[in-house]
Amino acid sequence: MRNESRTRSDPLETLGLDPAQRTLYTAILRLHRATRTDIAQATDGPVDKVGRQLDDLVRLGVVDEHSGEYFARHPAAALGRVIAQRLDRLAEESRMIDSAFGSIRGLIRDYDAGRDYQSGSFTVELANGADVLYESVVGIAVQSPGMELVTAIPDERTMTDFVRKFADPWIDAQKRKLLSVYAVIPVDTLALPGVRAQLTELIETGGQVRTLRRVPSWFMTAGPEVAGLPPFWGGNLPDHAYNFYLVRTPVVVGVLRALFDELWGRAVPLPWGRKVEGMVQVLRLAAQGMCDDSIARQLGVSVRTVRARFADAMSELGTQTRFHAGVEATRRGWLS
Repeated sequence: MRNESRTRSDPLETLGLDPAQRTLYTAILRLHRATRTDIAQATDGPVDKVGRQLDDLVRLGVVDEHSGEYFARHPAAALGRVIAQRLDRLAEESRMIDSAFGSIRGLIRDYDAGRDYQSGSFTVELANGADVLYESVVGIAVQSPGMELVTAIPDERTMTDFVRKFADPWIDAQKRKLLSVYAVIPVDTLALPGVRAQLTELIETGGQVRTLRRVPSWFMTAGPEVAGLPPFWGGNLPDHAYNFYLVRTPVVVGVLRALFDELWGRAVPLPWGRKVEGMVQVLRLAAQGMCDDSIARQLGVSVRTVRARFADAMSELGTQTRFHAGVEATRRGWLS
């Protein structure tokens, strides 16, 4: 029993008190309420040193001070504070462990991708024809429903073919919840015949489209493991009879997806849709020389709403003034 008592932890040590502080804390418990001088006399210590130790005890939260008098907090309350802090730390460590477990799948995928990259064992398949391209995407989506398809379309010819011939299968696949399309296209292609109608349907069925002044090349990723690449980077598909490579490896998919995310972050929404249409309305009326009050009356909204739409437009277009927002909106086809 004596050995057990010796190994049993001191609750004051659990509080984080060193031996001198424990002695001082015990003295304050017995005095209940006392000044620095009283406590120094009770512990037979210098007042200055006792004062510094008392300040430490106050910071630790085990002693309170009021009007120059010190009194110990109830030991249960002090221990409860320490226990609560430790429980918080344990909860945070538990969250970190859960996060680590959740990341294991991604780490395994990265490990496999790196091994495939070093061994050169990933599959590259040369495909030919627009029909093969669009059917391949739908086929991959059928095997992995809910697939996220991202694509960059760099030129008017590819966009024209997409709108006239090949958008419908992807739109139908979206209606069936097989895939979701994210596309970045050149802003100049918005003026092509039929583009607005097809893109509107694409968006209404779950897709998202943004525009850039220039898109560097055609490419796509279909889910986490399949990528499509042109025979020559920077070229368009029609010029090469829709020859393209299907590459099945997460390494390539990851690189292309990072590129797409960069383009997407710099791109702007289409100049239609409820939010964008509100921005376009105020920019168009401002271009006609109307002030905020006149714009508000014209649109039947408050002046505050008009100013909020201007702010949204400047944010979306990456400009600092309304004038430059109007210039950029015109360049991007918003006001055409």
